[in-house]
Amino acid sequence: MSRGTLIDITTPLTNQTRVFPGDPPVRLRVASTSPARVTGLSCSVHAATHADAPCHVAGLSGGVETLPLEAFIGPACVHQGHGVWTRVDVARLPQPLEPRLLLRGAPVLDLEAAAELLKLGIILVGTDGASIEAADSDDLPVHRLLLQRGVALIEGLDLSAARPGRYELIALPLLIPGSDGAPVRAVLRESA
Repeated sequence: MSRGTLIDITTPLTNQTRVFPGDPPVRLRVASTSPARVTGLSCSVHAATHADAPCHVAGLSGGVETLPLEAFIGPACVHQGHGVWTRVDVARLPQPLEPRLLLRGAPVLDLEAAAELLKLGIILVGTDGASIEAADSDDLPVHRLLLQRGVALIEGLDLSAARPGRYELIALPLLIPGSDGAPVRAVLRESA
């Protein structure tokens, strides 16, 4: 029995990777070539595909080690948004909704949509955008609400090869104790 095709939805970390304004750039350099090649990496933990930890938001505590690993593996749905920075209309999401929601097209959540997702039992929200909420958000209210309620967040996905539909998500953050975020390698498994 086939287990289904894997789709890599990770944005690569390269010297050309775009970062959130104000974040340090990604720097990869070969540190040594003898007797083995060793590459050094310098970047924000929020570069490319990454998970946010509660302590990413002022006033919340808990680093990457507190994130619920079970949220990062399991049934997920990819939803096509209606344009960059447009608000997600929860009523237009596919029903029944899987517990992990991946937003394609860089739409954003407002507090009302985030509260509705909590009522629906969402345990992870991911986006191919730079953030799950609008760029003009000063104090990250959507991050705060979802992270306080134990919802895992992944930003910076590459969903270009994933059509809207249902999948299995496998996306684990690196274990960086105390960190406010961590790089993630994310894949979707198509149904067989």
